[in-house]
Amino acid sequence: MMRARGLRLVGVLTLAGLTSACLVGPDYARPSAETPLAFKEAGSSPAPGWRVAKPDDAVARGTWWSVFRDPVLDGLIRAVDVDNQTLRQAIFRYEQARAVVQQARAQLFPTVIGAPSIRQSGSGNEARTTLTLQGSASWELDLFGRIRRQIESGTASAQASAASLALIRLTSQAELATNYFQLRYQESLQRLLNDTVAGYKRSLAITQNQYAAGVAARSDVITAQTQLQTTEASAIAVELRRATFAHAIAILSGRPPSEITIPRGQLAARPPGVPVSLPSTLLERRPDIAQAERLVQAQSEQIGVAVAAFYPSVRLSASGGLSGDPAAALFAAENQFWSVTAAATEVLFDGGARSAALQTARAAYEVAVATYRQTVLTAFREVEDGLSGARILARQQVAQQAAVASATRAVEIALNEYRAGTQNYTTVVTAQAIELSNRVAALQIQAARLTTAVALIRALGGGWDVRSLPTRDELVEARLPVDKGPALHPEE
Repeated sequence: MMRARGLRLVGVLTLAGLTSACLVGPDYARPSAETPLAFKEAGSSPAPGWRVAKPDDAVARGTWWSVFRDPVLDGLIRAVDVDNQTLRQAIFRYEQARAVVQQARAQLFPTVIGAPSIRQSGSGNEARTTLTLQGSASWELDLFGRIRRQIESGTASAQASAASLALIRLTSQAELATNYFQLRYQESLQRLLNDTVAGYKRSLAITQNQYAAGVAARSDVITAQTQLQTTEASAIAVELRRATFAHAIAILSGRPPSEITIPRGQLAARPPGVPVSLPSTLLERRPDIAQAERLVQAQSEQIGVAVAAFYPSVRLSASGGLSGDPAAALFAAENQFWSVTAAATEVLFDGGARSAALQTARAAYEVAVATYRQTVLTAFREVEDGLSGARILARQQVAQQAAVASATRAVEIALNEYRAGTQNYTTVVTAQAIELSNRVAALQIQAARLTTAVALIRALGGGWDVRSLPTRDELVEARLPVDKGPALHPEE
């Protein structure tokens, strides 16, 4: 009868806990962030190098680099997901965050402990064996939502960790693409310098012929030699810079530099068109924005945890079992024992510790909100930088190509006049230096347009979407995990 009464008490308290449980503290709402209606640099008509996105039109999700149509680049970036060690660190930080969520969720359920024992005792020639099968359970009722707030906070933190993983992946991919185009620029520059060296050798032959004919000074020959040797040295120096970029690409791919050989190629003539959506979609496309917003909710839920500390906690505990001679009637009523306890605790005085904890949680929330809004502002700035860079560099490339054409014509005229004896060699050297400078500048602009396209794609989120974040159900499995203890590795 007493046992039935105790079980009814447990049932009543459990029902009360489930029906009257409430969540104290603020309910989360995403903080506002100033969002413009349109990008300033977009203007009324798209500039070369980017285009206005149409519905469902975006950079290929996950493989944004495919817009460059470069199979070598494609293979190198795909290796980032496999071997990049920075990315692997982020993966396991995310796994840690998931485990924290599951650990917090476990507090919603009772803790059940089994403690079987056997004892032998005797007096004289008599021995007695006593078998005890005992178990206990304890359960803290989440009446005011402290545990549920912790779960929600942990879930938001895990989602922030998932967004951080996406951000690291995108950053590593963009850095590799940027290094790749810089490597291609160095290769193109070396070809330009090699072609220039060949031209300077022809100019040296002209001065030597002019000197042999007595119509040119010895200084013309030395000047031509100096110009040739200086350019040859510059061409050799490019090899070092190319090797540096190749090594950086290898590290981003997660491999030693000695294991990667990048075949030589050409710098793409122009960047691909990059679709640009409305500014409001940027809040859903940037993993760093999603990360900052998820951390805001994580801090908001911590306010609820701090508020719940002002309310009492209720814990149910029960124990019971059997104890007796296993050879006799072990399951007889006289061998059964049990107990049920319901206990409530409340802090009466703590010197202001809980108030300070609440104040800390609220301040941390405001810090997270400010960080989120600053992240949004930075994102808009980066997109505007990318759009202005695409627009201005496209115009600059047209002007620079015209300058190259004029400089090339000036060299032809100066050489013809020098052969005719109407112009000194200083004019030829000056014209050739101007031509080389303009050709180098044209290559730099060509490379800058490609790296700016990479930066713009990264600023737009690289095809990532906030819907790829794990949901609460994915983070918190429906089934209860069974604690099987630590798994042993074969070497252990």
